[in-house]
Amino acid sequence: MAGNMIIVGMADLNVTKSPGALTTLGLGSCVGIALYDPHSKIAGLAHIMLPDSTQIANRSNLAKFADTAMKKMIDDMVRIGARKEAMKAKIAGGAQMFAFNSTNDNMRIGDRNVEATLKLLRQYNIPLLAKETGADFGRTVELYAEDGRFLIKTIGHGNRVL
Repeated sequence: MAGNMIIVGMADLNVTKSPGALTTLGLGSCVGIALYDPHSKIAGLAHIMLPDSTQIANRSNLAKFADTAMKKMIDDMVRIGARKEAMKAKIAGGAQMFAFNSTNDNMRIGDRNVEATLKLLRQYNIPLLAKETGADFGRTVELYAEDGRFLIKTIGHGNRVL
């Protein structure tokens, strides 16, 4: 059990050292991006809502967007002792929570969040170890800094550890 569970809200991010842990609730179309440095036992978790800050006028909340949240989280982790070169990633969320009879790309927010996150991980050269994305149900996640465990909890679809 983690010594300290930190709650990460929607459009929020945080980092912790072992034995701390991070959790975020109710990932629907949002994506939970978990970064972990196994050497320093430092973890970061972001709950992003949108894929790209450059498409929005008000960009003041860096944690709201995949592009700005990823950079800030990496910087915050490095500031407390992590090494970017050692970081690994796991992601969850990106569900299509509502059925739309539209091919409008703007309605595919979950898919777009996942695509943006995967692209950013490639750009930062951070390997993706596991993901549970898509489908039509929400997820709550917990990330443990001690060993990088990423617990995914769902209602009606069981729990998994990635």
